[in-house]
Amino acid sequence: MTDVPKRFRPRVQAAVGSLLAALVLALLPPSAATQPAAAAEAGEDSAVTVSGRKGPYDDFSGLKVTVHQTEGLRSQGVRVSWEGGKATPAGKFTNNFLQIMQCWGDDPAGPDREQCVFGATGQPFPGQYTAGRSLSTDKENHAYDPRETEYEGDQTFAPFQPVGGLPATRSGTDWTYFGPLDTNEQAGARTFANGRGEVTFEVQDGVQAPHLGCGLNAAPAGSAPVPRPCWLVIVPRGTHDADGTDVLGTQSLAVHSSPLSTANWEQRMVVPLEFLPVDDYCPSGQTERPTAGSELVTEAVTSWQPKLCTSLDSTFAFTQGGEEVARNQVLATSADTPLLGFTVDPAVPAEGGEGIVHAPVAVSGLAIAFFMENPSGLVQEMRLTPRIVAKMLTHSYQEDVPGRTPEHVSGNPESFAQDPEFLALNPDFPKGGVRPRSLMVPLQNSDTSRVVWNWLQSDPEARDFLSGKPDPHGMRVNPYYEELDLPGNTTLTEYPKVDPTTAPALANGTPPLTYTVTDLDPYTADLHEGALRTLRGNNNRTIQWGPPTDAPPKLVNDPALLGTRAVLAVVDVVSAERYGLKTAALRNADGTFVKPSAGTLTAGAEAMRPWADTPSVLKADPARAKGEAYPLTAVAYAVASVNQDAEDRAAYADLIRYVAGPGQTPGLAAGELPPGYAPLPQRLRDQAESAADALERGTATDGSSSGGGGDSGGSGPQGGGGPAGGPAGGPGGAFAGGTGGTAGGTGGGGGGPAGPEASQSAANDSGAATSNPQKVAAESGVGVTRGEIIGIIRWVIVGVLILGGMAGLSGPVMLHLAHRRIS
Repeated sequence: MTDVPKRFRPRVQAAVGSLLAALVLALLPPSAATQPAAAAEAGEDSAVTVSGRKGPYDDFSGLKVTVHQTEGLRSQGVRVSWEGGKATPAGKFTNNFLQIMQCWGDDPAGPDREQCVFGATGQPFPGQYTAGRSLSTDKENHAYDPRETEYEGDQTFAPFQPVGGLPATRSGTDWTYFGPLDTNEQAGARTFANGRGEVTFEVQDGVQAPHLGCGLNAAPAGSAPVPRPCWLVIVPRGTHDADGTDVLGTQSLAVHSSPLSTANWEQRMVVPLEFLPVDDYCPSGQTERPTAGSELVTEAVTSWQPKLCTSLDSTFAFTQGGEEVARNQVLATSADTPLLGFTVDPAVPAEGGEGIVHAPVAVSGLAIAFFMENPSGLVQEMRLTPRIVAKMLTHSYQEDVPGRTPEHVSGNPESFAQDPEFLALNPDFPKGGVRPRSLMVPLQNSDTSRVVWNWLQSDPEARDFLSGKPDPHGMRVNPYYEELDLPGNTTLTEYPKVDPTTAPALANGTPPLTYTVTDLDPYTADLHEGALRTLRGNNNRTIQWGPPTDAPPKLVNDPALLGTRAVLAVVDVVSAERYGLKTAALRNADGTFVKPSAGTLTAGAEAMRPWADTPSVLKADPARAKGEAYPLTAVAYAVASVNQDAEDRAAYADLIRYVAGPGQTPGLAAGELPPGYAPLPQRLRDQAESAADALERGTATDGSSSGGGGDSGGSGPQGGGGPAGGPAGGPGGAFAGGTGGTAGGTGGGGGGPAGPEASQSAANDSGAATSNPQKVAAESGVGVTRGEIIGIIRWVIVGVLILGGMAGLSGPVMLHLAHRRIS
């Protein structure tokens, strides 16, 4: 296993407040509504608009392109929009479109063409050289550029020169540094009839794209670190080719020359990009303490790491992996093998085993993200019910099974885009022209997969479908899935692909090659990769016969044509936010369609009840998600054994205290809570603080050594009604606070708790108002922890403030100071 790359997210520090303001803040609980850091605000407000130029052939002077974020960047999605262009012809990309690429380069005037990532999409374009780095040397071809003097003769391509003096590429198809499956170029971006267009561009930092080096330290040794800036380059394409030929008078109507050809490159529009530093940030020589577990916390942990290692005396390494593996490692810890794990389901020690503590650290969830193109634009909205998702996960649509009209699903729709149930929910979905690929899912077993299956199992319609009952239109589940007990297996943590059908590869040759369901619909490595594939519009399927020169023959990827890409995936909400993906509104238990947002995730957490055998852990229970509650919400917990050295317990306790305090501040800067998470409600913060105190003291709150007993009140919702202690003002978008995020109305059907989970949910309801077992354990322990010392200091400060009031400080002034941010 490898550590997740540590990405430092610095920010412009806010001015240090007065001492009195600090004292007032010491009395207040951490606010869930703290404003984001200055760097985050700068990033969101750093849009840059550039204008085109007239040029010798095509007039681009009316074209205006806006890059909506140019500062504070990491590997993420960035919105690029434009106006004043000429419409791309319907169908193929023949003329009048944009080509967009990311480049490095130290010249303040902008990058050279050799410094740009382009030419690896593998997209079949009408133009011969349009999507590549090759340059025509045939003077009879209108792709020939008479102004090209640098690359002639045998050198018929513009090589890519990576940062750092590494060797340049040796051919137009040299994928040493980037290739068809990981390039971020936009080989063709469509302009619509109104002259406007929009794409989400995937910018890559120096961790994901070391050949660009964006964000890596570019300062000389011994100097203050300076993150390397990069560039976004937009090359507009009109109706004239490199030699001046107007292609509207040709048979193909297509421009054939590369955007890297001299004549086209001169029309480029250049936008500087400022990246956050990505170099190592932790002081050398510190004790390194391992943490491991759920992908649900990966983004949060990588944000917290730089603050943790510079404010504490430890470097906390993180290894992403399955929650069950992390739980087993935690239960096996000892003084010689310390560990803190992150999990969604509880860790339960064996009878007589060492006790543990659970501390809530993050509220987030899963989403179904999509990217779908059609001739009139991008699909913006989608509603999905549990039964529709059940159809996708069981490969019950014809196009989700290898071959043409497989017999065992022959009576079912070709895809969800032809499913009457889907179309009734999505009447504005484009009719025709959209051929979506299968729903992408991760390979690894995970607690989060169980949340998805439990959502389906909690819905009567989906449960009936999984049991073999046809939907109202006669569609039936793929029979290969009927024997898996999908309606009743409430512990399922994977997405099985059990259909054994094979089919001949496309463009088959000799010897014949066949493909399977996992070639047609490959697993993603994790939820984050699912988000990346969605952004790129390619599910990476390999059902195409490779080049005849391949030995032995093999299957290769067949990307969808630009303008026809249609993919969707199960992803984590944080990755969907990071890459600017559209997410479907999902039907919850009372029929409301809800999108993930800070408010709906908080409502989802508030609807949960504790596990029966581990009352300090809330159970992700879609059957309870009603109203504004998002059904795929999950709460992640830090879990640690008390069977560790006292120094390690104290260090992990400090980590939990930071995470439950400053780490819940929404923002993009180092140490803050990235978009896609909802800040912990106050009662969960209190629980985390109590867990940290108990861990430091060596008092278990769960398992055989708990001693404290008690039940679940502190973990369950406090009373009824809406979210308590939720966010009131984070960053923009779906995570700006409030409930937002609903797609309106009810869809019928959904109903309340049903099936195997219903009785458990009802049983948990009865014990939701009693005391927190972790608080009981903390209060009954012996000794004084760091957390208790802080509490004593706060009361001392109370006395100081009372005396200070005699100096004439008024209440309104104190309240004003209390709301200032102090770093």
